[in-house]
This record gives sequence, C-alpha cells and structure tokens, in this order.
Amino acid sequence: CMLGPDYERPELDVPASYFQTAEEGASFANTPWWELFNDPELRYLVELALIENQDLGIAVARIEEFRALLGITRADQFPTVDIAASGGRQSPSENVFPGNLTDGFADNYRLSGDVFYEVDLFGRFRRSTEAARAELLSAEENRRNITISLIASVASTYMLLRDLDAQLEIARRTEATRAESLRIINARFEQGTVPLLDVNQAEIQLAVASAAIAAAERAVAQTEHSLSVLIGRNPGPITRGLSLKDQTIPPNIPAGLPSELLQRRPDVLASEASRAAQTARIGVAEALRWPSISLTGSLGFESDDLSTITDSGSDFWNFGGNIVQPLFNSGRNRDRVNAEIARREQSLLSYEQTVLRAFAEVEDALVAVRTYRMEHQARTMQVDAARSAAMLSRARYDGGVTSYLEVLDTERSLFNAELSESQTLRLYIN
Repeated sequence: CMLGPDYERPELDVPASYFQTAEEGASFANTPWWELFNDPELRYLVELALIENQDLGIAVARIEEFRALLGITRADQFPTVDIAASGGRQSPSENVFPGNLTDGFADNYRLSGDVFYEVDLFGRFRRSTEAARAELLSAEENRRNITISLIASVASTYMLLRDLDAQLEIARRTEATRAESLRIINARFEQGTVPLLDVNQAEIQLAVASAAIAAAERAVAQTEHSLSVLIGRNPGPITRGLSLKDQTIPPNIPAGLPSELLQRRPDVLASEASRAAQTARIGVAEALRWPSISLTGSLGFESDDLSTITDSGSDFWNFGGNIVQPLFNSGRNRDRVNAEIARREQSLLSYEQTVLRAFAEVEDALVAVRTYRMEHQARTMQVDAARSAAMLSRARYDGGVTSYLEVLDTERSLFNAELSESQTLRLYIN
C-alpha cells in the first residue's frame, strides 16, 4: 500500500512536423560520431578527450556516487543484523546492592546478535528506492549529454582552429602581396610616375594585413589552449590534420519525427528522470504522516564472569515491536508533503522547458545547415568575382587607366571576401 502518486510521462504538445524542412533519408542521429569525421587528428583528439576530460570524469564518478546511494537507500527495506560484544566493571553503591559485590566490584560480559527491521507498510523505503533509481538514471543521461557536448566542443573548436589557420594564411599571403605592391609603388614614386598619396595608401593596406596576422596568431594560440583543456592537457600546440577545405561536408540531415527527440536527447531523458524521482519523494513525505512499525530482537550470552559466558544459563533472548504514530508536530509533515508537491511542479516546468529548448535547437540546426550551405556557395562566388576584379583593377592601374583607389578597394574586397568564405565554411561544417 505505497502512498503517493505513481509517475506518468506528462502529455506535451509535440508538433506533428518540424517547422524547418528536412531532407529525406535515414536518421542522421543514428550515425556514430567517428563516421562523421575523416580527419585522423580530429578523431584522435575526440578519443583523447573521452579519456582525459575532467568534466566527463566527474560525470562518471557521479554515476558511481548515485549507484552507491541507491544501494544505501535500498538496504533500508531489509533487516539489519549486528553482532555486539561488551564487557565492563563497575563499583555500584553499597546502599543499592548491599552484600552482592565481590571485592566491591561488579563485572558484566555480553555477546549478542541484534536484529532491527522497520516494516515498510506505507512504502516510504520503496518510494525512496524509486527516487534513488531515477536519480541514477538521470546521472547516466547527464553523462551521455556531457559526452555528446564534449565531442561537439572538440570538433567545433578544432574546426575553429583550422579556420583561424586559413585566415592566418590569407593574411600572410595578403601581406606578401601588399609588400610587393608597396615596393613597386615606391619605385614608381622615385621615378615620379605616381604621387606620394599612392605610397601612403599602400603602406596603410600593408599595415592592415600585418595587424590581421598578429590578431590571427593570437586567436590561434588561444584556441589551441582551449582545445588543450578539453582534452585534459596543459596548454600547448595542437597537431593539425586536414585543412578546412578538405574536411567532410555534412550530409543532408533528415529530422525524423519530432516525438523521436524525446526518446533520443539525453538532456530530455535526464530531466524526465529527475521529475520521476521528485514524484516518488511525494510518497516518502506522505508515508511520514502514517504510523511506523519496527521490530527488534536480540539473542546471545551474558554473564558476570568471562569464563562462564557460554555456560548453560548464560543465554538470553528478547523480541519486541514498536509502533509510532505522529500526532502533533505543528503541521511539519503536512508542509513536507506540500513542499514535495511544489518541487514536482517545478520539475514539470523544467522538463517542459528542456523539451522546448530541444525542439528550438533542432529547428536552429535545420535552418543553419540549409542557410550556411547557401551562404557558402554565395561566398565562394564572391571570392571568385573579387579575385577577378582585383586582377583586372591591377592591370588597369598598371596601364594608367584608373587610380590606385580602385586597386585598394578591390584588394580590400578580396581580403574580406576570403576571410568571410573561410568563416562561413567553418560554420557550415560545424
């Protein structure tokens, strides 16, 4: 006769389909993570993080903690058996024990087995075990969630690093080109064919490229440090694998049915397990308002002389029962039940919020894959056009047809377009 409500999954308003369109095909969520990356260095970093990352290690240790707590809670349902031995000497009052003492002392030796059992009549211990089991499940799902997040963090940080490498290469190539342009313009200025303004403008653009190199080098080092922390290592250099352009382009992602999200997402499952645990705690609080029945017993030997403790006549036993009914405690037990009910309402809202956030993240991912693919295609066309415009503008300037301002504008557009194309490619791959 367990008290309290049994857990039932709440009815949610699950959409019939995703708002963003999805591709047809097998579910992308069933694909193992190592099949998504063809970069051996990235795979090595992910495997290393799964072994060395401290956050994941904490999550694994927390599972062991909750497993032990489940064992402790479940043990309350069974009898407790202890073996006790005691011995002592005392000098009691002669007025209380006249003529019963030897040499003024009284000895007592005892060896017994003691049994204690509290009858789980109203399900307090069973509900506690139910709550502990749900907390263990929640910890396991949290570990899965941390694992997935860790893999995603390592992959995204690595792609950011390769993006920054590409940006650094673009900045260095641009600096070399602008340095050569400055050398030519200086030579022309010395011959009196171009004004000093062209020299100054070329120097400005060279300085811009040099500053971009410094910024990219700083970002590369800081990203390496962040990636080192993810794999559980001291900050240091990270070995590179494939370039950003050689990475695997993500396949079209079929979204599947929205209801499948509730069965796949570990954060949703962890939140649901926490709500199940909180539901069970209502029963624990309800049972505290009802009588508790405990049984005790002892069996053993007792004597005033250690040498005769196992002799006939030294044995003893006792058995008893105890029942306690809370009568007046200023509403403490009633308020305890109300508090657990309020916590269950909080857990329901938290679960619903987790589900809503999960659906939003899926919608964001669907629109990101589609739009980043389109944006990367546009950025690639932009780079090709900017490169062609820069070459034509340089030829026009060398032929004296246009001013150096046109050259600066086209080269600036090319530099920015190449950086944007690299960033968009990284976001698309992620």
